[in-house]
Amino acid sequence: MISKQLPKIWYGGDYNPEQWDKDVWDDDVRMFKLAGIDVATLNVFSWALNQPDETTYDFSGLDAHINRLYDNGIYTCLATSTGAHPAWMARKYPDVLRVDFQGRKRAFGGRHNSCPNSPTYRKYSERMADKLGERYKNHPGVLIWHVSNEYGGYCYCENCASAFREWLKKKYGSLTRLNKTWNTRFWGHTFYDWEEIVPPNALSEEGEGNVSAFQGISLDYRIFQSESLLECYKIEYNALKKHTPDVPITTNLMGTYPELDYFKWGKEMDVVSWDSYPGIDTPVSLTAMNHDLMRGLRSGQPFMLMEQTPSQQNWQPYNALKRPGVMRLWSYQAIAHGADTIMFFQLRRSIGACEKYHGAVIEHVGHEHTRVFRETAELGKELENLSDRLLDARVNAKVAIVFDWENRWAINLSSGPSVSLDYVDEVHKYYKALYDRNIPIDLIGVDEDLNQYDIVIAPVLYMVKSGYADKLKAFVKNGGTFITTYFSGIVNEHDLVTVGGYPGELRDLLGIWVEEIDALDPKHANEIVVADDWGRLSGRYECRLLFDIIHSEGAEVLAHYGTDFYANTPVVTSNSFGNGQAIYVGSSAEQRFVTDLVASLCDQKQINPLLNTPDGVEVTERVKGDQTYLFILNHNSSPANFQIGKEKLNLLTGQIVKGEVTIAPRDVMILK
Repeated sequence: MISKQLPKIWYGGDYNPEQWDKDVWDDDVRMFKLAGIDVATLNVFSWALNQPDETTYDFSGLDAHINRLYDNGIYTCLATSTGAHPAWMARKYPDVLRVDFQGRKRAFGGRHNSCPNSPTYRKYSERMADKLGERYKNHPGVLIWHVSNEYGGYCYCENCASAFREWLKKKYGSLTRLNKTWNTRFWGHTFYDWEEIVPPNALSEEGEGNVSAFQGISLDYRIFQSESLLECYKIEYNALKKHTPDVPITTNLMGTYPELDYFKWGKEMDVVSWDSYPGIDTPVSLTAMNHDLMRGLRSGQPFMLMEQTPSQQNWQPYNALKRPGVMRLWSYQAIAHGADTIMFFQLRRSIGACEKYHGAVIEHVGHEHTRVFRETAELGKELENLSDRLLDARVNAKVAIVFDWENRWAINLSSGPSVSLDYVDEVHKYYKALYDRNIPIDLIGVDEDLNQYDIVIAPVLYMVKSGYADKLKAFVKNGGTFITTYFSGIVNEHDLVTVGGYPGELRDLLGIWVEEIDALDPKHANEIVVADDWGRLSGRYECRLLFDIIHSEGAEVLAHYGTDFYANTPVVTSNSFGNGQAIYVGSSAEQRFVTDLVASLCDQKQINPLLNTPDGVEVTERVKGDQTYLFILNHNSSPANFQIGKEKLNLLTGQIVKGEVTIAPRDVMILK
């Protein structure tokens, strides 16, 4: 569990008492207790308040808030406040200010506004973490450290340029190697001095929307900026660990956020936490995929849901309310996929600035007699009754989907073949095929051991990193089933094309050669024609976007194109390799095809649904020792029926269920 001091699913969220007069603080605590809230995240953006100038530190207000909460049985998730630097720092030390993509030096304002390579920012953020660690190292109310907040945003200043050059020296060792790797003879870009290298932005190599003339430098700059921000986190992490080696440390991530390589970040966090903000029209399968991705950052370790809104957001174009029951439903969805906390932003709604219309447990009316508060309190009681039963329970999956940020960056930066290729959409398509069948899924990085899985899926594996092809071949030789798609095996980790024919290092594994890649506007479709039924595949399916023109080199042809000059040539193949098989899908297939293909392969591997349910009823499972917990979530606005074979206990009602079971609209069951 995250902390033995609070052995239950934590319930709480961000609390900013410093934004309010003290006459509401006691009433806040009263309402927190009514709602079952036992953890409050404090100090997220209080740097300016706690350090009014360069030499003065005043934690007396923070002391009072932590003590007041603890005296009332409420623990603290203590943030380091370094997500936004104070105004005095920006005025006195302008190196702390970022330079944006357009090359403009920022003035003070906003948040995520600090240059990650600023000596000033690093010095004062480390000092703040050190002072907080020293002050609260023995406080029984501090359960966990929360470093900064929602890291993100790149900088292109001279500090970053200088640090980038040093980073490149360590990575490549010589300009000769760098020039070769970046292919700088193209367009006469050969570098003869490290100082000639400048960050790739709108003033140099890049345009808006991930357009780059030189993908090598642009890819490296993204890796560098992700690592620079990670270094800022680690500086504070180490300062805190010096004082509190046994207190866990986290920072809040953001699902498939594009700018940071979260698999690298996960390795540096004691527990992963993340902020989940789906919209009213976000597919529930995509939210589930984000949860599974966050769980995958530390090889299946349970994670923290650090933020969600209890009602509505403020930053989307249309900020719909969560309908009655949805907050509870989505909270349990997070738990079903591995969360051991349910926390909100925010506990009391702000009265000014850009988040005054972001939902909260305590609304502007200031009392508990609201729909949102009632729903929050009801969930709090349920989580209290669940106690520690679910803590540390794992999700056991036999199917994994590979997700790689560097691969995603390289695809986005690619000049061609299609602007409509969206890596996350393609991953989600394969995820949804499994999700809809109630089959557990792990989202994994390229470093993960594959031997625990029966099926591994790597959609659009454009970039094949050093050694990864061998890893995949070993997995398939040992009996595994591997699926990949069009635009795979094209480049190495430096975004240099692997010559000798697509799909490069995967060519013998897949038993094919891709001669050409056709790219058409998404409104144009071709057909995947299955000549002889194969598993659940039958008939014709649509495909769009990219169309690999394939020659079989030993692979069995499962389907061919229906139209265009490459009609009757292969589009889907299966290659026997050792004791396993490697499947290739040469186009962006419609969801129905992906669903049928994945179902066929699961049938072959005898990977069965956890439960057969109607559409919109999600089922997943967490396992703890010899005990299993089956989560059933009805995302529909109408009741649904399904069958339960053996008697099970519904932990939320205490009732025994068996046979035909009805689940109410937007309701949840946890069956032991």
